[in-house]
Amino acid sequence: MNSSISEITWQGYLRPDGSLGIRNRVLVVYTVECAHFVADEITKRCGDNNVETVGFSGCTDNEYAIRLLGSLLRHPNVGAVLLVGLGCEYLQPDKLAEIADAAGRPAVWFRIQEHGGTRSSIDHGVDAVRELQRQIADVPRAPMGLKDLVIGAECGGSDFTSGLAGNAVVGEAYDALVDLGGTAIFEEIVEAIGLRDVLVERGRDEQAKSDLGATYDKALDYCRAVRQYSVSPGNFAGGLTTIEEKSMGAVIKSGTRPIEGVLKVAMRPPSPGLWLLDSTPDPHFMQFGITNPNDSEGLIDLISCGAHILFFITGRGSVVGSPVAPTIKITGNSETYRRMSEDMDFDASTVLSGTQTQTDARDSLLRLVAETAAGHETCSEALGHKEYCIPYKYQVPTVSFAPACTV
Repeated sequence: MNSSISEITWQGYLRPDGSLGIRNRVLVVYTVECAHFVADEITKRCGDNNVETVGFSGCTDNEYAIRLLGSLLRHPNVGAVLLVGLGCEYLQPDKLAEIADAAGRPAVWFRIQEHGGTRSSIDHGVDAVRELQRQIADVPRAPMGLKDLVIGAECGGSDFTSGLAGNAVVGEAYDALVDLGGTAIFEEIVEAIGLRDVLVERGRDEQAKSDLGATYDKALDYCRAVRQYSVSPGNFAGGLTTIEEKSMGAVIKSGTRPIEGVLKVAMRPPSPGLWLLDSTPDPHFMQFGITNPNDSEGLIDLISCGAHILFFITGRGSVVGSPVAPTIKITGNSETYRRMSEDMDFDASTVLSGTQTQTDARDSLLRLVAETAAGHETCSEALGHKEYCIPYKYQVPTVSFAPACTV
């Protein structure tokens, strides 16, 4: 890698818990679908791209969702939090505020039922956000570099170019990031079908190998149980023929470095290096239905693990973004990049045309990462795309998880 890239620095936001962020967001969080409208209207009225809405639509208990939201409140890119509840739901805003307070994030909460309804709650929320913005306007700054970043990778709308160019360039960037001392996370174990031995052999140690094998086996059982493998008509139209072929392209985005171990949703990597995120539901006696894996869910799961920036690789094209962490959309298809240039951030098709080597493309992508970390808006940020999906899901907690919220 060009030494000038590894030496790039920028000013990050130093949080009270010692973490460094690349954005200074105010997060408006709703705790039930009934409060979604009010939260959205507060965000719209504030008219600031650094004020974002996220929340859980469910009304009953779900530890996965509680843990995920708690992790977002502590995310390095989040400076302050407004929590909006209706009042009678299971997940209460004051309990989430305790998590934010413990992480040193200014937090305000209220219940719509106690503030007179829609209009008065929106007015109250807007005033609260403006006060929170004043409180975090002078957050201390500290130097950051690529080695300080956590980057997550997701692919969607894959075609034949994804494994040959888009994901391949990301894999090279991941290798470089890990070599610098940074942290890389990849997920989509249901898109690794057929590659069990490949993944297990890359485990850092015997514990990692065992965890990788168990994660793969659970994902395969899940796919069989729901009679659905992660391959779509769009993949076939894009030139992919089997789930195994798609899997090879999907896994190459992880690069070639040893896999340190397996994370679960809302678990921060305990050390730098390359990590696999297991977001597949665990078996349970009670289910609300089949969890439908989708790109927006995958992105928010990665963010919950502390990702500062996301790579979203798509051969056929996508318009989605994400709250909290900027999404860099990458395509290996020159036609997609031309047709959807207002949504795509990086053209990896230069590798296929011979205009760039994979190494050159990798360096170009890492420069874009540094620019994004320094404040450059990605296409989805500039357009206001902040999609997310937090479904009901069951995952067994581990001792490595951040403390759960008792509500």
